Amino acid sequence: MNQVVLGNTGIVVNKNGFGALPIQRISKEEAAILLKKAYHSGITFFDTARFYTDSEEKIGYALSDKRSEIYIASKTMAIKVTEFWEQLKESLKQLNTDYIDIYQFHNPAFCPKPGDGTGLYEAILEAKDQGLIRHIGITNHRLPVAIEAAESGLYDTIQFPFSYLATHEEIQLVKLCQEKGIGFIAMKALSGGLITNSAAAYAYLDQFENVLPIWGVQKEKELDEFISYVDHPPILTEELKAVIEKDRMELGKDFCRGCGYCLPCPAQIDIPTSARMSLMIRRAPVSIYLNEDWKKKMKKIDDCILCNHCKNHCPYGLDTPKLLKENWVDYQKFM
Repeated sequence: MNQVVLGNTGIVVNKNGFGALPIQRISKEEAAILLKKAYHSGITFFDTARFYTDSEEKIGYALSDKRSEIYIASKTMAIKVTEFWEQLKESLKQLNTDYIDIYQFHNPAFCPKPGDGTGLYEAILEAKDQGLIRHIGITNHRLPVAIEAAESGLYDTIQFPFSYLATHEEIQLVKLCQEKGIGFIAMKALSGGLITNSAAAYAYLDQFENVLPIWGVQKEKELDEFISYVDHPPILTEELKAVIEKDRMELGKDFCRGCGYCLPCPAQIDIPTSARMSLMIRRAPVSIYLNEDWKKKMKKIDDCILCNHCKNHCPYGLDTPKLLKENWVDYQKFM
């Protein structure tokens, strides 16, 4: 069994974290089956957020009787101190627990610090002093913010997108966290669905001993795939290296990661999927996207009002309106 020590937190878990964002899309009972199966199969790290609708509630419902045997990470999107306390108390209630192992600032546009005028860091320190949380973390999609957090010495964990499509700068962030004893939690390890070979994804991340990948799970067959890696972790063979190299060549770096921070769209365009449709139709079964339902969704791109909300909120600096139009043209040709 591969294990990871999460920085200086003292948390030691199997190198398979359960990403609980997708379980908000299924029923409470279906989610409970997945969560309990994950636990009984050796997965003990569960990542959720107040922002993920009823995800916290489902974890509390399924695993409260195993609380002392699992680790829970949750997040707050609060920008005011009053919101911070409201969201923390609600998370504790929904998770049916009196503490959260890692409480994370959820993708803030800046790195919260003492004395920055927001009071957020002071509030999270107070929550730790009260025993409501045990470790302080931050998640982000902006590399400069993540680097600032790592260099600040204020955070026990950093959660950041990391996969075999990572840039040199992102790999350096992982190494910086290791040097400073900061736990690194890798989100988007499958790059929002663009990476279809989970064995290659796992084997690549397994090279970094301080990295804990969290896999978004919604279906039992997806969970079974990662459970199989608990006792039989994939090894980075020449065959898997070839898969990785092929994907790197095809995907490059200027692609939509599907993070969703561009939403809501006033024209009701499904931006996270539409802006990378050219890649999806070539990497997923054709029937998923080449149908009338998705044709109608893609046609909404014609309704774009060029408000630039998506462009201004993209943490990767993409020209999203341009990307949408290019994907719509390609989709029509592909059909």
